[in-house]
Amino acid sequence: MARICVAMSGGVDSSVAALLLRQEGHQLSGVNLRMFHNEDLGESREKTCCSLADAEDAAQVARRLGFPFYVFDFAPVFRDTVIRDFIEAYQRGRTPNPCVECNRAVKFGALLDRVRVLGNDFLATGHYARVERDGASGRYLLKRGVDRSKDQSYFLYMLTQDQLAHTLFPLGGLHKTQVREIAETHGLATARKHDSQDICFVPDGKYADFIERTCGQPAEAGPFLDQEGRELGQHKGLIRYTRGQHKGLGISTEEPLYVLEKDVERNAIRLGPDSALWSRELTAEEVNWISIPELTGPMAVTAKTRYSQREAAAVAEPLSGGRLRVLFEEPQRAVTAGQAVVLYDGENVVGGGTICG
Repeated sequence: MARICVAMSGGVDSSVAALLLRQEGHQLSGVNLRMFHNEDLGESREKTCCSLADAEDAAQVARRLGFPFYVFDFAPVFRDTVIRDFIEAYQRGRTPNPCVECNRAVKFGALLDRVRVLGNDFLATGHYARVERDGASGRYLLKRGVDRSKDQSYFLYMLTQDQLAHTLFPLGGLHKTQVREIAETHGLATARKHDSQDICFVPDGKYADFIERTCGQPAEAGPFLDQEGRELGQHKGLIRYTRGQHKGLGISTEEPLYVLEKDVERNAIRLGPDSALWSRELTAEEVNWISIPELTGPMAVTAKTRYSQREAAAVAEPLSGGRLRVLFEEPQRAVTAGQAVVLYDGENVVGGGTICG
């Protein structure tokens, strides 16, 4: 029997993860993370997935299953890592992935450290992914969740060997429909609760408004330029646009225009046709390897640059300074700096990094 702390968001997934571990006879405790304070969110605070009501739902499940439940105030950590990274990335012309940074710095960083200090053997979450130990290499492997429509391995590529050794994903072998059926059968209050779809600290999806409110100043307007450098109009601030964007440009042209590039130094946005968005190569930094200790030569993989897309055949090559080059067999659309590229070998996550070029 292991001592396990379950991160409980108040949703059905983490509730069922706790239930399954309880049925196995483990010694459990539950924890809900307070990621931000009301003043951090302004008018959108009642819409967030990390509300007081969610914490109460998680507490109710813990009471029903008979284990202690706590709330940890991680708002300062979340603000100084996830929110700061989110704002700084947009200000540098990038489009960040805050879920990746939250897993890196908060859930499997600060939280995992704390639960281990408190004497727990493992941290468990409701992620749809799997962890296995490879007998031949001795390495811990991160594998896709069985339910491909819910697989969250993309957001977990940054986990280290030490973190994987102390992490459990009880739902990795289940489909979402099975999870809801289990919750219904056992009368869990979260059984029919809807999944959260938005970034937790910007539930209304207005990223630029959040950044302006947090920084206390409006984004600076600047020129839209065509591929030859001719001015086409004025944009409303670099933080309001991302590579590949077509809607909301406010420019009328015969042919559709898309955001190709954001020039931070000139505060300009270059526009062009869809054909200019396709590329076969990218560079990544802040690379983490999981199934291998390091990349020493070219490796055939499949890769994807956004969570929602299917991975594509590619070759990964090591670069100096620990960076990574990925060469795709077929051109990929709107590869965006700040997003993650994640590499797979069949069911296994090979590794990944942050796209920088």
